[in-house]
Amino acid sequence: MKNLVVATGNQGKLDEIREYLEGLNWNLQLKPKDLEVEETGDSFMANACLKASVVAQALGEWAIGDDSGLMVDALDGSPGIYSSRYEATDSKRIERLLRELGNSENRRGKFVCAVAVARPDGSIVLEAEGVCQGEITRSPRGKNGFGYDPIFYVPQYQQTFAEMKADLKRKISHRGLAFTNLLAQFRNLDESEK
Repeated sequence: MKNLVVATGNQGKLDEIREYLEGLNWNLQLKPKDLEVEETGDSFMANACLKASVVAQALGEWAIGDDSGLMVDALDGSPGIYSSRYEATDSKRIERLLRELGNSENRRGKFVCAVAVARPDGSIVLEAEGVCQGEITRSPRGKNGFGYDPIFYVPQYQQTFAEMKADLKRKISHRGLAFTNLLAQFRNLDESEK
């Protein structure tokens, strides 16, 4: 069983990725806390590739990186790649986004997740992206999830991400879709690496 280092120091994200990649013959582990990767890319995919590549090269192991965020139409795609750095806390990020959006009738937005896998030499071998379309509510709703989940409403299910049960969110979310797209590629990679 090969190691696959997840380019994050977040145990919750590791657990989530482990669920998405269940059934694959890889041993997932967190990157060392002291190995920091600065997100200098100009897109979600550029940042995902950067994380995977830097961690793979630094450790000489296979690595997986992801980057995701919220893009709001009326804000010209903001907060975009700066979603997690928009403000210091989740509640402050939500407050700022709702304030900037104001009374705009255009509430359309989308969550985007990009995922990349690098060989131990840092070369990127797999890339996948997932997009979940939705709308921004006028105030937070629901207690589940994190980040912008309380204000991201999916009309098809008439719920925000924060109101959804975890299994539904995992299936339809940007991250869930990205990992579903990645899974088939991973199985092909597994076969070619044997």
